Amino acid sequence: MTSSTSAKAFVDARDLLLRHRTDYERAYREFAWPVLGEFNWALDYFDVIARGNDHPALWIVDDLIGPGLKLSFAQMSERSSRMANFLRGLGVRRGDHLLLMLPNRVELWDVMLAAMKLGAIVLPATTQLSADDVRDRVQIGGAQHVVVDSAETGKFDALDAGITRLVAGAHRDGWISLAAAYDAPAVFVPDAPTRASDPMLLYFTSGTTSKPKLVEHTHESYPVGHLSTMYWIGLQPGDIHWNISSPGWAKHAWSCFYAPWNAQACVFVFNYARFVPKETLDALVNFGVTTLCAPPTVWRMLVQEPLASYAVKLREIVGAGEPLNPEVIERVRHAWDVTIRDGYGQTETTCQVGNSPGQAVVPGSMGRPLPGYTIELVDADDRPASEGEIALPLAQRPLGLMTGYANNPNATAESMRNGFYHTSDVALRRDDGCYVYVGRSDDVFKSSDYRLSPFELESVLIEHEAIGEAAVVPSADPLRLSVPKAFVTVRQGFEAGPELARSVFAFSREKLASYKRIRRLQFSELPKTISGKIRRVELRRRELERDAQPARLPGEYWEEDFPDLSDANSQ
Repeated sequence: MTSSTSAKAFVDARDLLLRHRTDYERAYREFAWPVLGEFNWALDYFDVIARGNDHPALWIVDDLIGPGLKLSFAQMSERSSRMANFLRGLGVRRGDHLLLMLPNRVELWDVMLAAMKLGAIVLPATTQLSADDVRDRVQIGGAQHVVVDSAETGKFDALDAGITRLVAGAHRDGWISLAAAYDAPAVFVPDAPTRASDPMLLYFTSGTTSKPKLVEHTHESYPVGHLSTMYWIGLQPGDIHWNISSPGWAKHAWSCFYAPWNAQACVFVFNYARFVPKETLDALVNFGVTTLCAPPTVWRMLVQEPLASYAVKLREIVGAGEPLNPEVIERVRHAWDVTIRDGYGQTETTCQVGNSPGQAVVPGSMGRPLPGYTIELVDADDRPASEGEIALPLAQRPLGLMTGYANNPNATAESMRNGFYHTSDVALRRDDGCYVYVGRSDDVFKSSDYRLSPFELESVLIEHEAIGEAAVVPSADPLRLSVPKAFVTVRQGFEAGPELARSVFAFSREKLASYKRIRRLQFSELPKTISGKIRRVELRRRELERDAQPARLPGEYWEEDFPDLSDANSQ
């Protein structure tokens, strides 16, 4: 299939989803992944829709007053072609591995598009990496070229001198400045056709439960696969879409690149030195943002502000990265009359399950399978289950699924066993077809022979007025094998201590069944990955390594410390 035929198939599939944006049943029934042969999204789609297109494609602002940098689709097409010619002149070739470590600056988008045009394979990396992390990623990923922000070049000092080093920003000795790219020719001619199945991206997983793995995506699995993400967000042409996500992680590509540009919406970025909820809300108002995606941590901070006093123009708002708690969703809905719609996906996939626009959101549910995805729940023997691991049947393989873990055939075989791609996430399916997230397969634990979901307990805990964030793990107990222990952070204006601990235990008793209630509590900062996900695995390890009869840790309280809580030791 030629590139022009493939591009038409892609656009036809995209247009079907746009037409049925609020008709889930019809979209799910009629949508089919386009069959592609030769296809390069940057050349065959982006450059085509960019011709003469003066609508804004990228808008980067650094403060709440200035207009920032706003570039059209036509300008982005030309800039990336110049960048591609520049990189080619430096020896970047089809199939080469290029590590990209930039913050939210325009060169990030220029290089991503340019690499696609060249057929080079990009390894996105966050600027939060240490020098040791950088060394590991360059070695594991086989990077031959690196594109780095000037503030981060010192992390590369110990690397092989043979690597092509390109810098964005201030001059650095021994580095080639990207500024010269914009003097390169504006017309780019590819050296050969791109097969849709050719590798395009190598993403490192965030490492919530293990060392990061290298996820391989192709010229179809992410650009085209993110049609499901576009549908979940509810994007439309002309939208101003803000995705609060750090570069280097898959979610940035999801919603700062492919999903909005698939819909011909404008990618909006507000750069801040540190996250300040009030400034974020002011930016939403000042710049007329129409669609917003933010992780749960951000939503939990925003709801502590007087949301109703901000005249936002938001039409669609979504959350991803971790499930959102119903209490947070209700606060936002009450203030803005817009419902945060949860969605589920992974670095290994595009968005698989979501609450799509126009559908009633079931509290606590992450929605239904998105167009193009067939979802099964399986037990430990890969048999159908009403509650079990989320699995994708490979006989109906979705286009948005990775090809596998690069250089790790054992991990690939394990994840793709018995005719399924295994997500390692557990959910239950309601009678209405909606899915409810339970937790990572290694997060769910037993207490007194009851299976407990940390997420369910955490969702209740943050309803307490003093709790900002919570993480629940099993804590060893001689009678019950283990009991639920909550690590919590305290909201501003409240003080950690015995009185608050007693209040939280009482709240837990009121809101949770007796076998689910929190038995131990520790006021503590929560360990997180550099992408912001809570590392429950680290908290579990802390508890496992404690003595059989542990003394109280600083800031730790047990339910039995409060004898006035009646029946404290009952089942």
